[in-house]
Parts: sequence; structure tokens; C-alpha cells
Amino acid sequence: MQTTSVQSSQRLTIPELRTLSLASLGGALEFYDFIIFVFFTTVIGKLFFSASLPDWVRQVQTFGIFAAGYLARPLGGIVMAHFGDTRGRKRMFTLSVLLMAIPTLLIAFLPTYKSIGIAAPLLLLVMRVMQGIAIGGEAPGGWVFVAEHARQGQVGFAVGLLTSGLTCGILLGSLVAAGVNTAFSQAQIAGGFWRVPFLIGGAFGFIAMLLRRWLEETPVFEEMLRRAAISRELPLRTVLRSYGRAITISVLTTWMLTAAILVVVLMTPSLLQNLFRLAPHDVQLANLAGTAALCLSTVAIGVATDRFGIRRVAIPVLLLLIAATYGLYIGAERLPSALLPLYVLAGIGAGSAVLTPIVMVRAFPPAVRFTGVSFSYNIAYAVFGGVTPLLVSWLAHLNRLSPAHYIAAVTILGLLAILAAPTAAVLDEKFSKKVETV
Repeated sequence: MQTTSVQSSQRLTIPELRTLSLASLGGALEFYDFIIFVFFTTVIGKLFFSASLPDWVRQVQTFGIFAAGYLARPLGGIVMAHFGDTRGRKRMFTLSVLLMAIPTLLIAFLPTYKSIGIAAPLLLLVMRVMQGIAIGGEAPGGWVFVAEHARQGQVGFAVGLLTSGLTCGILLGSLVAAGVNTAFSQAQIAGGFWRVPFLIGGAFGFIAMLLRRWLEETPVFEEMLRRAAISRELPLRTVLRSYGRAITISVLTTWMLTAAILVVVLMTPSLLQNLFRLAPHDVQLANLAGTAALCLSTVAIGVATDRFGIRRVAIPVLLLLIAATYGLYIGAERLPSALLPLYVLAGIGAGSAVLTPIVMVRAFPPAVRFTGVSFSYNIAYAVFGGVTPLLVSWLAHLNRLSPAHYIAAVTILGLLAILAAPTAAVLDEKFSKKVETV
């Protein structure tokens, strides 16, 4: 009750609103760069792999290259987090954008399998690894940055807004993909217009970098500098030695996040077309609506955690995610005319992904917060984000409802992890301590 009254009496100032807005917009542009690949997996699979392979094999291989970006995340995440905890959040938050823009732009100019053979998918793999290194510092850095700028009682809102920005990058990718598919025939897209979204992505990356020059360092890190509270040893060593429980909870909830975003939002459009032979236009429209619902629900769920606590919010929204995903896949088979509203419900349920960063930023003290969040998140995403596209693609080949089964199993594990975490009151008390030395 006290938290609610404090929250209601505090309104965002113009500098606070500018910080949250610029961080969220920059996150949207960078995340677009990372995920635009998945919207063109079909054409990329045909252009970068041998035409003699079966379609489903090429799809699995293309998703494998997409997944390679996740496998590379820990390298970039750990390095950038180390300097984020010792040199400043803002510097690493800005650097990640530049590291993303370069490979995205280069993908637009890659030769195809027809031109250089096996070297084509290998070069594509290198670009995805470079993107993975960049994104490894983006989401964790962004969550820590906005959470440390937020006032007490507004952490959920701040993290929800940044997460909405990241997911709006997915929406932006969907819109660009839909625009390309509407404006050009499949033959024209395969002939070279698939490169346009990557050219746009390179431009977005440099714009995002310019936007972040207007951001200021977080008050928490500045206070750490004033009090000489920077970790005296390697932040990662401290995290591994002293925060095992926080790591475990963060890893399990990140697995849940990967399932919600990768399967429901990114993979489902291709899966629905291949499994149920639905029209690409209908699937893309439904995906756009579902992604828009995701962008809104992350903010709403974040605000709800500020008011009611994480546990009370987690149970209903995670159960909704499970039920809506089953409804989406069953409806695609039996009632394809209801695909759009079913995808909207699934998108709202997928907004539960915001619970993961809200738990994580409160689980680690300021001196090692960037490292703790980045290590847990990126290790989990490297393992589960890397395996999920391959595993779900293979399972879907065996059983059409396998993606929904996977979502249900992983979501239950995530819910158990959230319930096992410290209570919301304890988390809020820990987070409100601006500096905690290690």
C-alpha cells in the first residue's frame, strides 16, 4: 500500500521521460537489426543453401544460423558488462549499437550460394555471430540503465517501457517485412529486394547510436563512483561466488522469456505457413497484431508488478500465455478465420516476458548488477535461445502442437522460479538501496 501511494505521488519529470523514451527508441532500432533476419528465413534458406536440400532441412539450417547469434551473446555480454560495472552503463549501452549496425549493413551486401557456394552461409554465420556479440550487451545494459534511472515504485514501469521498445523492434521488423512482401513479388524479393530491410537496419543502428549520445549516466553508478563503491575484484567472480540463487532464478526465467519471444512471436509465422499451409498475408497480419499487443502488454504488466507485486501478476499472465499458445495452434488447424484475435491473445500472454528483467535487476546489487544480469541472461539465451529454434522446428515436423507443448513446459518452470524468488517486498527493499558494496 505504501509503495502505491509513493508511486502515485511521483510523476515523471521531462528529463526522466526523455531518458526512458530515448533508451526505448534506441532499443527498438537495435533489436530490429537483430531479428529482421528471422522474417526472411524462407528466402534466405533458398539463397544461401543448396537447392538440392529438402525445404524443411534448409529451414532448420537457416534457423541454425539465426540461433548462432544467441550462442555468441555471452562473449559480448560478459565483456561489456564488466566495463559497464567498472567504467559506466552509458558507454557500453552506446557501444552495443555501433557493434550491431556494422554487421547488419554488411549482410545486405553478402553474395549468395549461387555465387560463391558454401562460403555464402559461412559469411552469413560470421555476421550473425557479430550481431550476437553486440546484442549481448544491449538488453541487459538497457534494463539496468532504465531501472537505475527509475524511482522507487516505478521499476516495473521503466523496465516494461524499455522491454516494449525492444519488442517494438520486432513489430518494426514485421512491418518492414510485410511492406517488402506487399510491394514486391517473391521472385523480386529473391532477386535482391530481400537486402532492403538489412540496409534499413544499418541506418537504424547509426541513428540509435546518435540518439544515445543524449543520455546521461545513471544516478546509481554516479553514486558508486562518489563513494568508491566500484567492485574491487572482477565483477563476474563476485557474481559466481556470492549470487548462485539469483543466477539460477535468472536463468530459468530467461528460458521462459526465450520461449515466449522466439516461439510465439518470431518462429510461429513460418511454422504456421509450413505446418498448416496458411496464406502468408494472413499470417503476417495476425503476427503484426500479436506483436503490437506484446508491445502494449509489456508496459501494462510492468506497471501491474509495481502495484500488485511480481508473484500476483505472474500466475495469471503466465497461465494466459500457455492457454493462448495452445489456442493459437489449435485454431490455426481448426479455425483459421480466427487467427488474428488468437494471435492477439498470444501476444498479450507473451508480454509476460517482462517479468524476467524485473526479477533480474532486483536480484543483484548495484556494484555487480550489470554483470549479474548480463551473465545470467546471456548464458541462458545462448543455451536455450540457440537450441529452441532447432528443437522446436524438429519437434513441429513430428507433431503440429509441439511448439505449444514446449511453451507450456518452459513457462511452468519459469513460474516456479518466480515463486521461489524473494518476495516482491524483499526485492523492492534490496533494490531501493542505491549502493551495496561487495
